[in-house]
Amino acid sequence: MSRPDLVVRGGEVVNADSIVRADICVSQGRVTALTEPGHAPSGNDEVDATGMLVLPGGVDPHCHVGFTSGEFTTLDDYPAATRAAVHGGTTTIVDFGIPTRGERVVDAVHRQRAQATQGFCDSALHACVVDWDESTGAQLDQLVGEGVVTVKLFTTYRDETMANEETILRTMKHLSPLGGMVYVHCEANTIVEDTQDQVARSGDISAGHHHETRPELAESAAVAAVLALAEHAGAPVYFVHQSTPEAVALVEHARSEGRQAYGEAVVHHLTLDESEYSAEHPERFVCCPPLRSARTVQGLRSKLLTGGVSTIGSDHCCYDTEQKLLTKHDVRSMPNGLPGVETRLPVAFSEFVSSGLMPVTQFVDLTATTPARLNGLYPRKGLIAPGSDADLAIWDPEATATVGTSTLHMATDYTPYEGREIRGLPVTVLVRGEAVVRDRDFVATGAHGQFVPATPLWDVVRAG
Repeated sequence: MSRPDLVVRGGEVVNADSIVRADICVSQGRVTALTEPGHAPSGNDEVDATGMLVLPGGVDPHCHVGFTSGEFTTLDDYPAATRAAVHGGTTTIVDFGIPTRGERVVDAVHRQRAQATQGFCDSALHACVVDWDESTGAQLDQLVGEGVVTVKLFTTYRDETMANEETILRTMKHLSPLGGMVYVHCEANTIVEDTQDQVARSGDISAGHHHETRPELAESAAVAAVLALAEHAGAPVYFVHQSTPEAVALVEHARSEGRQAYGEAVVHHLTLDESEYSAEHPERFVCCPPLRSARTVQGLRSKLLTGGVSTIGSDHCCYDTEQKLLTKHDVRSMPNGLPGVETRLPVAFSEFVSSGLMPVTQFVDLTATTPARLNGLYPRKGLIAPGSDADLAIWDPEATATVGTSTLHMATDYTPYEGREIRGLPVTVLVRGEAVVRDRDFVATGAHGQFVPATPLWDVVRAG
């Protein structure tokens, strides 16, 4: 064996289906071999992972960077978002090319893709369709050829990003034969708007009442409707940020019937509840869907632990308190979303793996392997094996920390996990074989990110 560029020695290498103590040889940004400990040749650089877990770098399937909604734009760019991501053990983000008013689908994707090389980790993209016109099909054909095979659709946010059922169905029917899949934000907009009107008439629709304005029924109703469209189209479908066990159960039932339906949960819906809306800063927790009751959160966690959820994302939206406070009095015009690209993995690892609720292999599957597979990035991403990118997150499972804004790297003045004690942290992170974080210090000498083109999801589409 020739001298590797890098050898990671002595760690417990964790994939979604195995744990093995091994040395990892890396050359030209790829894993070239896994050997028995001590059997790898000397490398030009070496990392001692003794006593550590070596995980595939996280793949965040749901991350908004520089996202504009209404009059508000999130505060981070690719350098800021990806620096935060790698500190949290994530080495690939999947961002969204969401069109502004009058912008073509393909142009929104190209606008976001142009930023990829400014980042410190790799990125892929979802497109977004709002309205179907005579050019949409050709644009999707072009994007699939360019490595964008997933398309986001919203069933809410009238006059912004909401797509009607005809648009959702046409997108499904066009995309599936190309090896693509739709990702859907499911809340029945009619129910949401009517509920918001009722809450407003009661006299208080401020941030402290956000959880009252977007009921659980709205989510389940929209999931059921979209599942019916997907069944009619014979198309796969992925549901973002599912926040209730009832919504997850609908997707589980579809899978039990042989349909290709997948659901994502995000960390804040798994670890926070609606009591935050009664706390000092309710505006900081305004997100859609909102935080749910403690009982609902427990039900969602149970679905996660028993395999009902396919992936864990962040739904990272980096607003700050000042932006949130501007319209705190009326949640209908507030910016929705929480910062989370950096805390996704550490909080989830502590909550589920360190606590003994989840095996680390399942954690890898939920946060790296299946997100990579459902975004057309596997086996390049989400796997530690010869030929895969050397995206490695070396974790100290016993390291502890108190989450605090002052020690994080996101472009905001708060974290929803302020003061939370966590156990298990990434200490060294490699992106394609290059250390960007080493012993918890940021060591990247320049932007290292690439746009990673997705391959068609034939294993998903044909399985259906």
